[in-house]
Amino acid sequence: MPVGLFRVCLLVITAIVNHPLFFPKENGTIPENTEEIIQKMKEREESLWLEQLRLEQEIADQEATQKALEKAAAVVEESKEEKVRWDMWTALSMVIFLLIELWRQDFQEGNWQDTGGEEDDMAVLGKAFKGVAFPDKAVLGSFYEKRILATTGDMARMREMVEGFADDLLEALRSVCNRDADMEVEDCMGVGSMYENWRVRKPFVCDLIVPFAPPEPYCFCCQTWCSGDSFPPDEQGYGTIKVCRADEDAAGCICDKTKLGEDMLCLLHSQVNSTRPGREMEDLLCFKNTQYLDADQVMKWFQIAVTKAWNRISHKYEFDLSFSLLDSPGALKIKFKSGKSIAFNLTPVVQYENSDVYFISHFPRSSLAADIPSSTHWFLTFAVYERRFIQLVSKTLPANACHVSCLQILSFLHGKQCSLTGPSGLTNYHLKTVLLHLLQARPSQDWAPEKLEARLQDMLKFLEKCLHEKKLYHFFIGNGKVPAELGFPIIFQRAEPLNLFRPFVLRRDIYRKMVDTFHEMLRNMSALINEYTVHIPLAHTNGIRKE
Repeated sequence: MPVGLFRVCLLVITAIVNHPLFFPKENGTIPENTEEIIQKMKEREESLWLEQLRLEQEIADQEATQKALEKAAAVVEESKEEKVRWDMWTALSMVIFLLIELWRQDFQEGNWQDTGGEEDDMAVLGKAFKGVAFPDKAVLGSFYEKRILATTGDMARMREMVEGFADDLLEALRSVCNRDADMEVEDCMGVGSMYENWRVRKPFVCDLIVPFAPPEPYCFCCQTWCSGDSFPPDEQGYGTIKVCRADEDAAGCICDKTKLGEDMLCLLHSQVNSTRPGREMEDLLCFKNTQYLDADQVMKWFQIAVTKAWNRISHKYEFDLSFSLLDSPGALKIKFKSGKSIAFNLTPVVQYENSDVYFISHFPRSSLAADIPSSTHWFLTFAVYERRFIQLVSKTLPANACHVSCLQILSFLHGKQCSLTGPSGLTNYHLKTVLLHLLQARPSQDWAPEKLEARLQDMLKFLEKCLHEKKLYHFFIGNGKVPAELGFPIIFQRAEPLNLFRPFVLRRDIYRKMVDTFHEMLRNMSALINEYTVHIPLAHTNGIRKE
């Protein structure tokens, strides 16, 4: 009963509480705002849908960007791999090139003079020799006897006369110079074609070099391109000469490079005998504000000294002496009253250490030193050793050997061709260098007089090969096979070979002229020789014959 009564009371209370009259009046507007709520829900739904579209677009853009980045990364990675492969091939190619270059240099050092060991090595006759009729031994012998020997008989008497006069002139030069301030002049030496007995073209000109040294207490400190310091490629073959005091080395005392302070004194040098560049160095023929000997200053001093010396002894002679060429300061000419004249070159040089290699100020009548870098750069001449080498080899050759005859004939042909077509870069010194290489490469018996024709062909073949390769190496520089009897300085034997044709590599116009002159000389060879040869029956004339 109580439980039933409780349930009835709970039901009544629940009905009263949930009756609509108990809700506030504002709650009665809910049914009226239902459409507004639905509209807002639709707007919200639309904004959410737009937001969804925007997010989907951003996601799509991000995916596209990611794919582009991945593709770019793949391309970069592929290019890196390709670059690595390319770098690997480049490095491999460089290694192969360096190995080939090292092999070439080793082969060159061992074999660059071995040009006459095999006949095939000399068989380089190219298009230039096609159709060229080479004179035979009979024609060459007649030409040599009529043209060469007939015009060179007076050379010995001329050399003797020039040397005697030069000695007298230099003795007078020493007497007019101040022994305490001027350069000390030594005895002259004869070099070149006149003293190697192969000059054929007139006028005959004697080349004399005159070593000189500075007055005490000074000395010359010489430095060459192969002495260790770096020289540019265009300065190979040159050197510099520094004027130093005898009690210091070429680098100079440390007091010349460091401030010692007012209360410190160098124990070797005082301020009185300091060798800092100044007027004292200029008086010693150095370039302005340096200690390096100036070739132009030396030549000016030498010209003035020679003029003074001649004024002192001119009364003893019945001829006049004058400077013949403005571009060759040492070129002198003796003029007799009869109208005849004798030309000779007297060129000052500086001895390299205790050898017979000399720094020469100017090359008369030559393009060897035409492009000297500066007046403080001196070209090195090996003329004394070249003369000694020819004399040494001549002692081992058969009697009346044809080596000098070959050079004389080739020099004559080249000179005649230059008189027709003008000078070229090819010089007589190049021709002599060819002979020196072949003298070292060929056995002694190959220079017998009856082999004149074959050896002349060898010289032309060798020269054509050098012109084709643009390489003609100096005979002494880099040549480890120089006879020990000559006493040649080892520093030059160990140096890199010096290519005498290097200046023509970049100057194509001069190179083209040189090649054209050589080809023209070959084509005109028979005509030039026959012009000075007595008539010989045609049956004796042959083409090129291999030995």
